[in-house]
Amino acid sequence: MVALVQRVADAAVDIDGETIGAIDDGLLVFLGVHEDDTEAESDWCASKCAHLRVFPDADGKMDESLLDTGGDALVVPQFTLYGDVTRGHRPSFDAAAPPDHAERLYDHFVSALEDHLETDVPTGRFGAMMDVRLTNDGPVTLWVERRADT
Repeated sequence: MVALVQRVADAAVDIDGETIGAIDDGLLVFLGVHEDDTEAESDWCASKCAHLRVFPDADGKMDESLLDTGGDALVVPQFTLYGDVTRGHRPSFDAAAPPDHAERLYDHFVSALEDHLETDVPTGRFGAMMDVRLTNDGPVTLWVERRADT
């Protein structure tokens, strides 16, 4: 499982011109599910995202997490994170989980993140064409990955 995590001043996801999820200060998480992923990878990634110390403390040092700041998270499904472009010019998505498996683990990730943060987490919609707007803060962007074989 991979989470592309961006610290944001604000972020929103729209479908057909309607905002379905939005946050202010917090983390925007694009989540990709690998075909071999299980709930263990989902739980690990959710915990890692909740505890990432990427927000400034009183001295300006990145030393606080969402749990410390009370910031929000917005989670957007992103199967293209497992796009392989090593051969040719068209990405191969063979490593991405099939939709039913991916959606189940995506939902599990969101639920686990909600448990850590003790609040509802707005999301994109699995399988939908979405417009994502964000103001990257920093910018701070991290690749958080856990594979089933590690």
